[in-house]
Amino acid sequence: MVTLASLWLPILVAAVLVFAASSLMHMVLAYHRTDYRRVPSEDAVMDSLRSFDIPPGDYLIPCPGSPAASRDAAFVAKRTKGPVLFATVLPSGDIVMGGRLAAWFAFCVVVGVFAGYIASAALPPGAPYLQVFRFTSVVAFVGYALALWELAIWYNRSVVTTLKSSFDAFVYALLTGGAFGWLWPGT
Repeated sequence: MVTLASLWLPILVAAVLVFAASSLMHMVLAYHRTDYRRVPSEDAVMDSLRSFDIPPGDYLIPCPGSPAASRDAAFVAKRTKGPVLFATVLPSGDIVMGGRLAAWFAFCVVVGVFAGYIASAALPPGAPYLQVFRFTSVVAFVGYALALWELAIWYNRSVVTTLKSSFDAFVYALLTGGAFGWLWPGT
């Protein structure tokens, strides 16, 4: 039996590989630079919103507050008139990456833990590389990609952006599967 504790090395190696690949994919390759578009009259929109001092958080505009209110004529008129938007407001100032990068690395470790757990329940010590690769890469892909599609379905996130992020997830899954296949405990 393969224990989860015996998989600490492939879990960490997979997390490091995914972390490094994601850094390269987002900083060197240009395909994510078009994930977000600039709003028309950006400065005027920012000046207008600044006066409301909106605290950081997730917002829906207009927001009905309840299912009953979503059928109210005044709400329907506001929604029809638009604009309708989902917005995430971040704190003003510099974007501090240290905490975000640490959280991303921790997330990569968690995906590796789940991939290792599923594979350890299904595969014996010394399992062939391709079997280990198959189990762990599929679980990793699920961890990195499937929730992205929920955002496209429910929040109208761009399908193109979701496809690009799903491609990233595919690469991360291959790296995860490769690390586990390479470092899977023997008999």
